[in-house]
Amino acid sequence: MRLSAYVSGRVQKAGYRARVVALARALDLTGTVQNLEDGRVKVLAEGDEVDLRRLQKGLTVKNSIIDVIGVEASYSQATGDYEEFFKLVGSGETDERLDTGIEYLKELIDVNEKGFQTLGDKMDGMQECQETTLHELRGLRSDLKEHIDCRFDHLEGQLASSRTKRTISK
Repeated sequence: MRLSAYVSGRVQKAGYRARVVALARALDLTGTVQNLEDGRVKVLAEGDEVDLRRLQKGLTVKNSIIDVIGVEASYSQATGDYEEFFKLVGSGETDERLDTGIEYLKELIDVNEKGFQTLGDKMDGMQECQETTLHELRGLRSDLKEHIDCRFDHLEGQLASSRTKRTISK
């Protein structure tokens, strides 16, 4: 079968085609993905119908950089025109290395947005734990000081009593 899809939204200059290529190759499909002048992305893919439907479902991406708004899809008979799945690149476009860089950048953005928020939540919990621990330590310190003061008073009393007894016995 053949899938023809037109994807709209924030899909150009965002690493979207590289993502489609990776998914299509993982599904062992053949075909192309390319940017259109109207801002959409065109996907032509051939392979088993089950895998084409998986690809169609995977075309809808929403993350920090990519925001697919719509996918217009139709199916027809395969033509056998393709041996592999690849990205069509217009003149002046960059190569795969930039797409890989964009994927890494998206991961960093996700870590920044989600990871540090989680870290912040953990830090809040740690701060509460630290405050509780400090409160407990201050209380123990106060209790220990009272206990030591009491023991010193008791020892001083015993020493004074012992001196008094020695003085009387001499």
